[in-house]
Amino acid sequence: MPARGHLYVGTSGFAYPDWSPLFYPPGSRAGDLLRIYGERLPAVELNNTFYQQPKPDKVAAWLAATTPDFRFVVKAQRGGSMRAFGEAAAETVAWLTAPYRAFGERLGSVLYRVPDKMRRDDTKLRLLLEAWPLDMPLTVEFQDASWQSDEIFELLHSHGAALCATYLDDQDTPDLRRTGDHVYLRLRRTTYTEDELSTWANRLSVFLADGVDCYVFFRHDESGESALRAVQLRALLEPLA
Repeated sequence: MPARGHLYVGTSGFAYPDWSPLFYPPGSRAGDLLRIYGERLPAVELNNTFYQQPKPDKVAAWLAATTPDFRFVVKAQRGGSMRAFGEAAAETVAWLTAPYRAFGERLGSVLYRVPDKMRRDDTKLRLLLEAWPLDMPLTVEFQDASWQSDEIFELLHSHGAALCATYLDDQDTPDLRRTGDHVYLRLRRTTYTEDELSTWANRLSVFLADGVDCYVFFRHDESGESALRAVQLRALLEPLA
């Protein structure tokens, strides 16, 4: 039997003082939030890297605040992402990914978001995938429905890139497809019942039992309820993770 996969569940971002007292203890200092977060959840999807490239000292501080088994997912910087999607892929991907090397083995994946106004273009996607470093895990999130096709899934699979499944309030429940070494799920709805979390746990358990690592991230909210849902989902899957 294969070794069980690891469950890396968390939220989009962590630096939210308003999550106190629901998730963070009252009086928690800003500099302590990631450490406290990492004591309850094993991964985070970084938001600020979407707006600017991470500096080495910032990455070093994040690593120092968490344990060696904690994983970071980096949202690819938006300007570089757009430039890398097309003829400038070769030179832009090198610039885009260089700062992510500082995470070392703590880098769970890079989340590359293809904008919602970008319709399917197989050539642009192929150029990106061909330029992407083979040793850097990649997850691709398509925001336009035109990308949802077997040909695109096979293209991702041929380059070892994971397909991101995103669950929004106004969309149907997405399929979980394994195209890379891991499964990636973004739970972006505002509320979830216990039954819904149990359903997701059951779906993820199949992959975990098959030795596949699973990354699951809830959206940011104002009070920290999303972080508690992440804790709840982790508890449901802990025997398999």
